[in-house]
Amino acid sequence: MNNEKSAPQDISGSDRVRTTSECSVTSDDGGASNFAGNRQRTTSQTFMIASGVTAASPPKFVSLEEIMQAANGMRDMNLVHQIVVDENFRLEKADPEPNMFQKAIRDTMHKAFWDILRQELSRDPPCYNQAFTLLEEVKQILLDLLLPQHTKIRQQILEVLDIPLIKQQAEQGILDFTYYANYIISIMAKMCAQIRDEKIQQLRETVDIVGVYKGILETLELMQLDMANFALQIIKPDIINHSVELEREKFTKYLAVQPDGLEHTRKWLLQHIKTTEPVPSAVEYEKFIRTCSKRAFTSACIDLLDWDKSKPYPETFILDEERLYDLQIRTFRLVAIATVMLVTLSNSGPDVESISAFKQLLKDHITILLQSVTADKDLIAILPNVAEQVINDVKEVQQKHSLPVMGTSQQAMLKDLINDIGKEDHKVKLIVKQRIKEFYLDIIESATAAPQKVPTGLTAFQSELTAIAGQFLRIVSHNSTVFCIYYYDIIAAALPKSS
Repeated sequence: MNNEKSAPQDISGSDRVRTTSECSVTSDDGGASNFAGNRQRTTSQTFMIASGVTAASPPKFVSLEEIMQAANGMRDMNLVHQIVVDENFRLEKADPEPNMFQKAIRDTMHKAFWDILRQELSRDPPCYNQAFTLLEEVKQILLDLLLPQHTKIRQQILEVLDIPLIKQQAEQGILDFTYYANYIISIMAKMCAQIRDEKIQQLRETVDIVGVYKGILETLELMQLDMANFALQIIKPDIINHSVELEREKFTKYLAVQPDGLEHTRKWLLQHIKTTEPVPSAVEYEKFIRTCSKRAFTSACIDLLDWDKSKPYPETFILDEERLYDLQIRTFRLVAIATVMLVTLSNSGPDVESISAFKQLLKDHITILLQSVTADKDLIAILPNVAEQVINDVKEVQQKHSLPVMGTSQQAMLKDLINDIGKEDHKVKLIVKQRIKEFYLDIIESATAAPQKVPTGLTAFQSELTAIAGQFLRIVSHNSTVFCIYYYDIIAAALPKSS
């Protein structure tokens, strides 16, 4: 590989969302930490502005231009927010669905292009009209992919892919189309990320000249995507630094055309405050409001992982609605899997429970069976199959380790216990759910990056717990930084004033 090779290889970011001191809240021990929050998606229920519909009371009239500006602003905010909150955000190739009309049109156009190229090159003497168009496009893409410091390669490309000169060679009958293909591939090999080396090798081994150029364009398209993601990763810190400002600005414009743009946020947040708390003196009042705000906010955030989808999300979480719902489903599955596993192990005998390999096998099988479960009704329907699988696994491990095999009555009992997990008030399931919620709460309330203890009985699910908690923390931290001013005002308005 050439030393000038640019290497946008692994551009998935691991930057943690930074919080600002501007909206930090003081913890009980005097430390400062941000109260946390989430992100938002446009829905017909909560973001009526997109369709120009506003709430009935009080009446407020806005122009179409104001509405469109606010809607466009929310879309801009959505993109910025996604880059900041999604640790693994990257641009992806936009392919239409296989049965989409657009895909049929695109495929037909592409096929026509390559068919014409093949027909022209097959003539005697060959015709290069389509080839010139192709070379011009490839040349421009290569130049666009170069970084400013690649001056030598840029000059070389301009000299070798000199279209007027290539046309003269065609007129004289000395054009070697394969030579230019090989040259282009050699340049791509210097410029591409390591992940594309296999594609480059495939191009070098391709014999059909039309197939070579088709592969060149396809690979260049991937290289453009790699470069875009590489550039995005470079500027991501700047995006993060300015995202809070931008999101606040856009949200302020949204509120300007809404009669009560924080209606659902207020209802959600105020469920977690006690208006009967003793109010301190004026000197301590601001600290008191900040403490109440933090406590109410973090508790309210936990509610978002057990949200009733028939209710509108808080307006400050519209952009995060899909992410939060995904975390909610993953948590629901985790509770179900952990409960089945705990019930099984506690009813299979101490000898079975002590076999670590069996625990992993059991976890894997239960996870596979519950991977599509999203609600209680799904869980109830699948639990009989889970019970059958679990009993088979227990019997197999007992036989393998020469342990007493459970009898028919024990099997029936275990089957009933597992089927009972579908009940809403199942005690073990409620305990598991509560422990997981407390773990999440500890994570988002923590003012430091100190390690948190995995809930008792759930050490086998440490990776799943930390993955969900990490993403939840990222959403919550960024939201608190952006919207803490609104949360503070809501809490302050609801609590008694200091005397």
